[in-house]
Amino acid sequence: MTDQTDKPKLGTRPPLGLKRTVETGKVKQSFSHGRSNTVVVEVKKRRILGRPGEAPPAEAPKPEPVAEAPKPAPKPAAPAPQPKRTSPVDDITARKEMQTRLLREAEEARLASLEEARRRDDRARVEQSEEERRRADENRKAEEAAAEQARLASEEEARLAAEAAAAPAEQPAAEAPQEDRAVRRPAGHAPAPRRPEPPRPSRGRGDDRRHHGKLTVTRALSGEDDSRARSLAALRRAREKEKRAHQQSGPAAKQYRDVDVPEAITVQELAKRMGERGADLVKALFKMGTPVTITETIDQDTAELLIEEFGHRINRVSEADVDIDTSIDVDPEDTLKPRPPVVTIMGHVDHGKTSLLDAIRGASVQSGEAGGITQHIGAYQVQLEDKSKVTFLDTPGHEAFSEMRARGANVTDIVILVVAADDGLRPQTIEAINHTKAAGVPMIIAINKIDKPEAKPQKVREELLQHEVIVEDMGGDVQDVEVSALKKTNLDKLLEAIQLQAEILELKANPDRPAEGTVIEAKLDKGRGPLATVLVERGTLRVGDVFVAGASSGKVRAMIDDKGRQVKEAGPSFPVEVLGLSAVPAAGDPFTVVENEARAREVADYRKGVLDKKRTTAAPVSLENMFAAHQTTIKEVPLVIKADVQGSIEAIVNALNRLSTDEVRVRILNSGVGAITESDVTLASASGAPIIGFNVRPNAKAREVAQRNKVEFRYYDVIYQLTDWVKNAMAGELGPEIIETVVGRARVQEVFPAGKRDKAAGLLVLEGVIRKGLNARLTREDVIVSKTTISSLRRFKDDVAEVRAGLECGVLLADTNDIKPGDSLEVFEVEERARTL
Repeated sequence: MTDQTDKPKLGTRPPLGLKRTVETGKVKQSFSHGRSNTVVVEVKKRRILGRPGEAPPAEAPKPEPVAEAPKPAPKPAAPAPQPKRTSPVDDITARKEMQTRLLREAEEARLASLEEARRRDDRARVEQSEEERRRADENRKAEEAAAEQARLASEEEARLAAEAAAAPAEQPAAEAPQEDRAVRRPAGHAPAPRRPEPPRPSRGRGDDRRHHGKLTVTRALSGEDDSRARSLAALRRAREKEKRAHQQSGPAAKQYRDVDVPEAITVQELAKRMGERGADLVKALFKMGTPVTITETIDQDTAELLIEEFGHRINRVSEADVDIDTSIDVDPEDTLKPRPPVVTIMGHVDHGKTSLLDAIRGASVQSGEAGGITQHIGAYQVQLEDKSKVTFLDTPGHEAFSEMRARGANVTDIVILVVAADDGLRPQTIEAINHTKAAGVPMIIAINKIDKPEAKPQKVREELLQHEVIVEDMGGDVQDVEVSALKKTNLDKLLEAIQLQAEILELKANPDRPAEGTVIEAKLDKGRGPLATVLVERGTLRVGDVFVAGASSGKVRAMIDDKGRQVKEAGPSFPVEVLGLSAVPAAGDPFTVVENEARAREVADYRKGVLDKKRTTAAPVSLENMFAAHQTTIKEVPLVIKADVQGSIEAIVNALNRLSTDEVRVRILNSGVGAITESDVTLASASGAPIIGFNVRPNAKAREVAQRNKVEFRYYDVIYQLTDWVKNAMAGELGPEIIETVVGRARVQEVFPAGKRDKAAGLLVLEGVIRKGLNARLTREDVIVSKTTISSLRRFKDDVAEVRAGLECGVLLADTNDIKPGDSLEVFEVEERARTL
């Protein structure tokens, strides 16, 4: 509160004399415009904490506000002189001088440290190595940062000192270490209670991570406070700097390799195997005088020069070394385990092969085949009553599927030859016997249809003797079982015969190795892509395996068994449908699991090259044969064939090629698996060929293009009908057959004028009959002069229909007057007959 007694009254003169302006224990505050205020000084004692175990010191009584503080020493001493009061102008000047001095000292320290760092840096560049120079750079930057922090700290200290010097001190300097803190408050007011400071939110770090205290110049230069962690950005920058230093230290040591080089290799592939840039190889070849592009093929000798030029070592290999040879890979005896037998059912068409398998499986398969005959190889696995398993392969019986039957005989362990008891041995039955003998596979004869009244099983056994197949009832070693697929008679005896034959064979395989097998069938599915039915022969096929199937490669994405269920793995003798091929393989191709995709592509590319070479290489032709081929004109029937599976394609192509004759042949422009596409229609329209679809149909775009280009589609699901239509088309290409029948011969005796232009010939009929209107051929010295017809025939002056041998007559020939005595006339009839192949 303001003391009103100090202020003079208005209109009065202040009394003369000395007067104390401020009472003891008070401080006078001066404001602008001559205003002032007096406040009471409150003195608080500093809290002193004692050591543990000691009694706390007695609390001193609160001192009264006096002008002079009590002395700290118990001995009496002279009172300290009062501090000299300075004017505000002097205080401001002193503060400015102190701030300037502190700033100058900080700047001098910073410049001195920078100068010292530069000197050390110069010495380091001359004396130190590359690594020491890098460290010197980091040290210099750290010292610069420390000097900058020191400057900032000195400025902060100067500011704090200036603020401390701004307020007049009331305590003596001698008592500064133990002086009480004075809080100035307005006089007459009690000290206000301090408001408790709210707790600051924690950042989730421990107290040891926090930085307490101020960073002074001494602490920054001495390297104290090393507990501070570097930021992630600083660590990242340091790592990048080290990486750049390592990269700039010098080029990496060059690696020299052993390069496998086949008989022919492209420059790009050679560069990849050498680990060099393709442009460098092209440049080196150009310097050698061989200008090539990166995609061109070079021979082994040129590749050797390149490899030696770059310091590598060559390893010559043949192209055949790339292929996989499984014949030399034999499993040890202790790794072999028993496996189910693979049984192939063969026989003539419509003798009940599929019906017999249908009865064994308990599922209807034969009803789903077009025309009631099997078009594909079906692979199924059946579990018997004793929990043992048997794998069955059902092959077609039609004559066009002989290759599929041969393929079935090559992958099977036991062959069941189905013979109808009422029909006996047929051509395809004999062919199946030959395939089985060639493969060296044991045979079981299943005499089917014994439920029919006309069945004669004994006659079948006797017919088999003609082909050196002797059943056990006749003293041989071939088992025979009389069965009925319709009535399911004696099926248990057939299964017992299979198990007995399998025990004799002692079938074993190693399941703990990469899988190997054979492609039984392959097709192109619209939604799932290329599919292959694979019979695993040894090893275990798992999802994710990388494999090679013929000239195509891939990775097993999924496997489906014969019941449509997805499986994760397939062991020996297990048939599965595999998804994940790059292209449709050929039926019968080997299926092998390899270590990686690069190896799979290498083998597939090699096999594809071999197939292309076989397809494009022509046999040497002699000069005579070449001219004979040009003189002989053979008519061709162009065709485009698409089927659902690879086996059907093979069978159709082989059947159509057998229809070719010396006059006409089938020319297959393209054959493939899958639906009829726009490219097939474009190919067919260019040559006017029809498109044959076997169990496939065209897509919408292909139908639209075919309608615009007038391309013919032919759809079939039974191979009989397909071959019959092609046979008729080939016969129609030849046209009708022309047959000439000589009716009579005559000799020209005389030539008479007939009218203004025509000439008549007097003939003597030598043999046969001369009739009016027939075709005639006039020859002179056995050379044909003209081919004409008899327009008029007369005997004496009468028109007659015919003249027999030994008589004379006169004829008028149409469209010719070149007739001389002594010419011969041959009269013949022409008959047209439809061609048959």
